[in-house]
Amino acid sequence: MAPKNKFTREEMVAAALHVVRRKGEDALTAKALAEELGTSTQPVFTCFGTMDALRAEVFAAAEKQFVEYIQRGLGEGIPFLGFGMYYIAFAREEPILYRMLLLAPNAGTMELVDRVGAIVYPRLMEIYRITEPEARRYFRDMWLVAHSVAALAVTGVTLDEEELRRTLAGFSVGILRSIKEIPGFVDGTFDKDTIFKKLVSE
Repeated sequence: MAPKNKFTREEMVAAALHVVRRKGEDALTAKALAEELGTSTQPVFTCFGTMDALRAEVFAAAEKQFVEYIQRGLGEGIPFLGFGMYYIAFAREEPILYRMLLLAPNAGTMELVDRVGAIVYPRLMEIYRITEPEARRYFRDMWLVAHSVAALAVTGVTLDEEELRRTLAGFSVGILRSIKEIPGFVDGTFDKDTIFKKLVSE
């Protein structure tokens, strides 16, 4: 009969996440986790069977932390500005986890973005009085802005917070106005040439 594991599954995942946070995803080995826990590698394989199974749970734990940031952002006075600021804050405060979740090859970036979008769409529809397709377009465009800034943040580039808030607010106003005032903007069928000619002639 195998000895009882003295660590819970949750404790082992938390320890593994700590290894990844400090040293990167590639540093997570059975030996590294065993050293973190102060034990042999046997409990690791007894609990998870394979390292791939452990890595999947670590990824899920990192995603949970990321979603918690998003939820905190949506709880701000201006929810979508809060979303952008907390999205970028996660990249700045947890750069290794951000790389693992959203920048690594085969990370499933767009699948994660879709899961986050499903959390955000109802708030957008309620606050901005837009349809789900409009909420999807708004979120996609604003995500591209937030993701671009976040990618800079993980390299150590910092932007002034007030300037960042103004930038996010400016894009938000521009996208929302386009959704509400330009027919065909959401599906990309609007007459770009006519609109640009009008803008530059005013």
